[in-house]
Amino acid sequence: MSVAPLAPHDLRVGDRVLPTGQRCLVMGVVNVTPDSFSDGGRFLDPAAAVAHGLALAAEGADLLDVGGESTRPGAVDVPEAVELERVLPVIEELAATAGVPVSVDTRKASVAAAAVAAGAAMVNDVSAGRHDPDLLGVVAEAKVPLVLVHMLGTPATMQDDPRYDDVVAEVEAFLAERCLAAEFAGVDHEALVVDPGIGFGKRDRDNFALLDDLARLTRLGHPVLVGTSRKAFIGRALDSPADERVEGTAATVVWAVERGARIVRVHDVGPLVKAVRMTEAMLRWGAT
Repeated sequence: MSVAPLAPHDLRVGDRVLPTGQRCLVMGVVNVTPDSFSDGGRFLDPAAAVAHGLALAAEGADLLDVGGESTRPGAVDVPEAVELERVLPVIEELAATAGVPVSVDTRKASVAAAAVAAGAAMVNDVSAGRHDPDLLGVVAEAKVPLVLVHMLGTPATMQDDPRYDDVVAEVEAFLAERCLAAEFAGVDHEALVVDPGIGFGKRDRDNFALLDDLARLTRLGHPVLVGTSRKAFIGRALDSPADERVEGTAATVVWAVERGARIVRVHDVGPLVKAVRMTEAMLRWGAT
């Protein structure tokens, strides 16, 4: 039986309120890495990363997510000093010039703290505070929103034969527990975002099941973030390389918005902003 999505709270990010209670936001991806699965190395130079982030903002991104450590399947940990060197100059410049909030994609408390000091207004942790539990306290003290992502194991191990009895129920229970852990550490209830972790320790059937029943995760009471952009399950469905998956990504984004997603994390901002806005226009018409 399908579940009707529930409206979450808005997000206070820095000095502005992001209207996640009313519409879906588009988060643009800025990978400052040599080995990301879709654009590794293209924006490793800080100037190139900043220019890319500014272009995504001009295309309509509501916020930018800057990461200095690839979390593709099989990726190895990046030393703290290297991650800081990659992301801090990009975050500082984008926070000052992009005109939209900047998020830092990191699992490390020290990187999160330095990024917030450099101007980041959100933390996106694919380990949901398990890799470095001190990150929860950093976020609580900084009073910024926190994205909690479901992932089996680590990026290096997450695709080593992942198995679930009921993937939707298990992901829902995991995210509920991590929300409680974050709140226990002092993170405000209305600063939390949950992400089912499409592609993070999931078989194709698990990804499709989570997308199909995404509305169930809105019962947690927080904005649901979905990151399907250019991922391998789309490539397998369409037999297409990473740089030719925008149409497949758009289909998953439309599906996710209809089922209650309030943030979508994408590489191809321009066309996907239009897909999101058109989906919302149809949903409004259907509600009249």
